[in-house]
Amino acid sequence: MRTALFDFDLPPDRIALRPASPRDAAKLLVVRPGAMPEFEDRVVRDLPALLAPGDALVINDTRVIPARLEGDRLREDAIAHIEATLIKREGPERWRALVKPAKRLQVGDRIRFGHEGRVCLLGTLDATVEERGEGGETLLRFDFHGPVLEEAIEQLGHMPLPPYIAARRSDDEQDRTDYQTVFAAHEGSVAAPTAGLHFTSDLLARLEARGIAIHRVTLHVGAGTFLPVKTEETSDHKMHAEWGEVSAATADALNALRARGGRIAAVGTTALRLLESAADEGGKLHAFSGETSIFITPGYRFRAVDILMTNFHLPRSTLFMLVAAFSGLDRMRRAYAHAIESGYRFYSYGDACLLFRSESDHG
Repeated sequence: MRTALFDFDLPPDRIALRPASPRDAAKLLVVRPGAMPEFEDRVVRDLPALLAPGDALVINDTRVIPARLEGDRLREDAIAHIEATLIKREGPERWRALVKPAKRLQVGDRIRFGHEGRVCLLGTLDATVEERGEGGETLLRFDFHGPVLEEAIEQLGHMPLPPYIAARRSDDEQDRTDYQTVFAAHEGSVAAPTAGLHFTSDLLARLEARGIAIHRVTLHVGAGTFLPVKTEETSDHKMHAEWGEVSAATADALNALRARGGRIAAVGTTALRLLESAADEGGKLHAFSGETSIFITPGYRFRAVDILMTNFHLPRSTLFMLVAAFSGLDRMRRAYAHAIESGYRFYSYGDACLLFRSESDHG
């Protein structure tokens, strides 16, 4: 399909720079293919009433690490400011990172992070450039490793806010809470699974009281989630890989739930992509542990997920293509136009939509 089909105009003032407070006060656009009216304006705290007893919510319990580091390249008397965003762990002391300005780095260079006066309790955090790739991708070998390195990154790092927020304001301490879900447990993401940001402990309790099960999976979100598709045809796009895990116990519980007539509602495109990666052709879920680079575009036959709760996504992004596959491209273009006209807030800190699956590729 042509990538241009997934383009749309978004007024800049619709991009949310802070989340709703409380989290579950965010707007929720309900999209039911074939229903009248086609769209329903609700709020996230209405979610228990929009699902049925016996349904299940599947959440992504990954934890965002403060992956953006600022430092100085040290080369004899020449010092250059460097910003590195960690994107993939390659070993106990190695991280692949996106570095800018990359042209200032050579293999063998030393970088000292924490130049802002934020020195970790262990001292300074130094790294050596081991490899340079394309587009600023760099392999860094840190002097610390394992849990000690994780502690240093936690102390010195900044939350890796998406580019469309970071371009408008600096991150602050509030983002350390705001850009983390209430069920975050396993460190490894460099971007938040943003649909999960809308949940509160109270909302989770009300969902369970209604008989809606909560199941956890883990998918570590990579920086590629924000990248627009630059190829003219979607088939030419190379999807980024992300590591995820579905336990055997979770797969068995969800299979049993579906056999009883319950529906699986994925909280976020990350949970959906992982569940679809773990499902066989017949829709049965299996234990899964490894990388997935599944790329879902219109025409894809969904096997595991019946309902999707997700935020509003960037034009030409793989995530907008996914929601178009789930509920119909024309319908999602209408839904986004309705959201813009109705004052919904977009992207990571914005509002959400609850999508019911279209059994047709049209709409």
